Amino acid sequence: LKVRVVRSSPPSSQFKATFQESYQVYKRYQMVIHKDPPDKPTISQVRLVPVSFEDPQFKSSFNQSATLFAKYQMSVHKDTPSDCGENEFTRFLCDSPLEAEHAPDGPECGYGSFHQQYWLDGKIIAVGVIDILPYCVSSVYLYYDPDFSFLSLGVYSALR
Repeated sequence: LKVRVVRSSPPSSQFKATFQESYQVYKRYQMVIHKDPPDKPTISQVRLVPVSFEDPQFKSSFNQSATLFAKYQMSVHKDTPSDCGENEFTRFLCDSPLEAEHAPDGPECGYGSFHQQYWLDGKIIAVGVIDILPYCVSSVYLYYDPDFSFLSLGVYSALR
């Protein structure tokens, strides 16, 4: 196994040289795992949502995310329901010391804390909590629906 990190923005020569091959792998993945038809692998099933109670997507998905967090914690880490309620979820994965910033030369989404939500059939099946910083992306935590553990969503998230 050989793993390469190639710059996608701005596109490096390696990125350009391997784009079609990478796209074909993505397309096969979407068709096999997510049952997308051959002409529909571009429908976004991963959402990058800023961790902010002022963000409509974050607010509208908060309860679903918190419920999934509790299910994961109780199943995988054997936490009690009182260990993983909404307050614990908010304190652990929503309260961040990072302040959102939109630098003119930064990424379109800006810098700050985000929940990278993985959706399948209209529901969240995994959430990667990440910090996007000027020189790196930091993976803070990942939780997923244990019913979908066969998808190896942690591995997929890390590669993504």
